[in-house]
Amino acid sequence: MSVSVTEVQTVWKEADCLWTAQQVEESIARIAQTISADLGDKNPLVLVVMKGGMVFGGRLLMQLQFPLELEYVHVSRYGSGLSGGADMLWKVAPPPSLAKRHVLVVDDILDEGVTLSAIMQACASQGAKSVKSVVLVDKQHDRKADADFRADYTCLEIPDRYIFGYGMDYKGYLRNADGIFAVKGQ
Repeated sequence: MSVSVTEVQTVWKEADCLWTAQQVEESIARIAQTISADLGDKNPLVLVVMKGGMVFGGRLLMQLQFPLELEYVHVSRYGSGLSGGADMLWKVAPPPSLAKRHVLVVDDILDEGVTLSAIMQACASQGAKSVKSVVLVDKQHDRKADADFRADYTCLEIPDRYIFGYGMDYKGYLRNADGIFAVKGQ
């Protein structure tokens, strides 16, 4: 999918700000306190989902003031498109050393839940003692792959619009937007 810099600039300029950087940071601080209370004594392995979870993961990690280890996975259904495909592309699978570990999967968005659920199942199948998930945003709609699937920790809820910022992208761009924005008309 080809995109011009002009298109990207226009999308950013016309976008609706759903959550300011300050509001996002406050939500991350709140969720970090809850995670610290729940996992602070468990020596967890924090598994950040690339690329989208990178910014959120970095912001969250700096507020988790307890011993933890950090790894990442890279799996995609989106590529640089605007909607997910049916196939999971595992670029980096969960590490094989998950047996008897408490795992916290950090992702940017819970949209349909297919990717996050697959990552959590992969961790559980490798013998993780527990697998929890935290997402920056949960998109509110009725298209979840499993209506009962929820992240264990959610910072913010968003309407059913195409969003970018804080690690989430628009056609591969705008992950660096300082806030969470919705594309105009979507």
